[in-house]
Formats: sequence, structure tokens, C-alpha cells
Amino acid sequence: MYDDQFENLLQEREADCASERSRSDIPYLVDLIRVLHTQPAGLRRWSVMRAIRKNREMNNRPIPQKFEDEVERAFRKFCVDADPARNGGRPPETALFFKPKEKAGEVWAILQTNAEAWLKGDRNDMHQPTPANVDQRDAPEAPSKYGMTG
Repeated sequence: MYDDQFENLLQEREADCASERSRSDIPYLVDLIRVLHTQPAGLRRWSVMRAIRKNREMNNRPIPQKFEDEVERAFRKFCVDADPARNGGRPPETALFFKPKEKAGEVWAILQTNAEAWLKGDRNDMHQPTPANVDQRDAPEAPSKYGMTG
């Protein structure tokens, strides 16, 4: 259900974008959530792009030259169906989106519960490195089988 409280959560996340690096996925994730939240059955990719573009134009927000590439990259990075090599090894339980298997064509949909938790900040792990992409030099040493660290 799309309401004022949900819109406030979206706006808070958009405000966080200013503190993030310029090539952040956050603005595109917020755009995707805003559009897909009202369409639980999902939308075709081109409809999603058209709706995001329209929202950005209405709010005088920039539309970069590689806009669609960035939106698609954000969707795929946070898609439950994503190849682990493309999503940084992100666990499926942190996904925000999915592709409905019963729909023909390129249809994108939202995982409502995960998206709402992400907007509320309940899922801090969404932007943390996962074990697959952590530099092992920074990881704490694990104790050996004898209880000692190396």
C-alpha cells in the first residue's frame, strides 16, 4: 500500500544519497522501489524506465546519459535471481527485487517486505561487503583447530 508514511521513507532514503558517493545505487534503488511498490505483480522493464524517467523529470532530478544502464545495474545487483558474480555475492535474503517466473518477457517486481525493511534501515547489511568480496587481508584471523591464531 502506497501512503504518506511510505513516501516519507522514500524521501529519507533519497536524502541519504547526498552523503553517499556519486555513483551510488541508492538513488536508483529508491526510484525502483517508488515505481514497483505500487505494482506488486511487477512491470515490464520499459515501463519501469519510463515511469522513473517521468518521476525524475517532474521533480527536476537529473537523468544521466547512462541512466537506463545504471537503473538496470542497481536492479540486477539487488535482484534475488541475480548471478552471484554480478551482485557481489549478496545473500538472497537481502534482495529487494525479483523477476516473476510466471510472466513472459522482462518483468521486474519488488519484494515488499525486504524493500520496506531496507527503507526503514532495518537491513544494514544491504551495503556491507559480503564474505565473497571482503579483502581477506582486512578480515580478522580465524583461530586454528588448536585454538591459536596464525
